[in-house]
Amino acid sequence: MREVSVSGFVRETPGELRRHLDPATVVEAEGSFAPSSVDEREEGTVVVASGPGLEFPLLFEDRGDEIVYTQANEKGPFAGMETQIEFERENEGTRVTIHSAVELAAPIPFGDRIAAWKRRRELSRMLETVARDLE
Repeated sequence: MREVSVSGFVRETPGELRRHLDPATVVEAEGSFAPSSVDEREEGTVVVASGPGLEFPLLFEDRGDEIVYTQANEKGPFAGMETQIEFERENEGTRVTIHSAVELAAPIPFGDRIAAWKRRRELSRMLETVARDLE
């Protein structure tokens, strides 16, 4: 698996950010897929992410100080994917740090590097979108 991290500052409190970043909003803000359904379950929230010719579930768990989500089965683009969104109070806002580990399901040369490059862009786009939405 390849790991990527991005970090950014948002001029909102951690509480406000957590309220804004519901699972469907996270999927939408990443920009590659759209949430087609949301299902609240005992173990967390399952969002089905949809794109051209592809649908796969993501399981979101709120762990108090972070939001964690994973691809919920092996039918998606990844052999494995886990993402953690962390919030830390900083000055007049919040430092948001996102870590993600990905392994592409397709056996192509440099597949994990490509997946990590794309994943970094999705996470950066999410931070940009959230900061813009909360201005």
